[in-house]
Amino acid sequence: MSSDTIPRVDPALVAGNQRPLAGYEARHFQWSVKEGVATIVLNRPERKNPLTFDSYAELRDLFHQLKWADDVKAVVLTGSGGNFCSGGDVHEIIGPLVRLKAPELLMFTRMTGELVKTMRACPQPIVAAIDGVCAGAGAILAMASDLRLGTARSKTAFLFNRVGLAGCDMGACAMLPRIVGQGRASELLYTGRALGGEEGERWGFFNRLCAPEEVLAEAQKLAAQLTEGPSFANGITKTMLHQEWAMTIEQAIEAEAQAQALCMLTQDFTRAYEAFVAKQKPVFQGD
Repeated sequence: MSSDTIPRVDPALVAGNQRPLAGYEARHFQWSVKEGVATIVLNRPERKNPLTFDSYAELRDLFHQLKWADDVKAVVLTGSGGNFCSGGDVHEIIGPLVRLKAPELLMFTRMTGELVKTMRACPQPIVAAIDGVCAGAGAILAMASDLRLGTARSKTAFLFNRVGLAGCDMGACAMLPRIVGQGRASELLYTGRALGGEEGERWGFFNRLCAPEEVLAEAQKLAAQLTEGPSFANGITKTMLHQEWAMTIEQAIEAEAQAQALCMLTQDFTRAYEAFVAKQKPVFQGD
């Protein structure tokens, strides 16, 4: 049966599981969607784009909503004014935290952790465009992204140790070693020192470096390339990359067998075969 004759999804099911986000009006950062690529810009350049209680919560909720977005295939995350993100705002977050008691502090740390969870759980690949300062929670946002483009002048620092806190913040002790290795992650988390752009590329933290004036455009170009691929299958890849951290090799192979069989049922798989036979480039539609 040709993919053109396959019945479409029941509208009632679509209504409950798909919703557009292009028209979303962000309150605490900039948000735009163009041809399937959403761009989030942390936009407080006067303080190097720090996070606040409000921006943490809005980012958490927005990444959660991306599970159902039918008009967003990839996400670009960046900062304005030549910096990525300086972490939690000293005056609006750090100051209030020192006056809170344990239940409220746990409420805060769970909220920040939920942001990482929703970034990892949304099916869209996240490309971080990182220039200048990328510190504290900003370094965590970069770490939680799927791909990272940096610049030679970028400085990534997991600063928690320098403010009297443990490096085990927002999943850093679990995720960072998987990106740069246990020894290198230990160094960054114990010392809080800055990882320069060229060193970050050598360590594998950055996929590649770009000129500062080009890093956002390159990230958007990469994201656009991802939107041309099979978005359903890309979402499965992201899910498996995340879930297989906690699996044995045997469990991972079985889980991938099931996931790949599911992808073979998609129309994109059929389109790829038909395009190959016709010596054409497949046009994927994400179903």
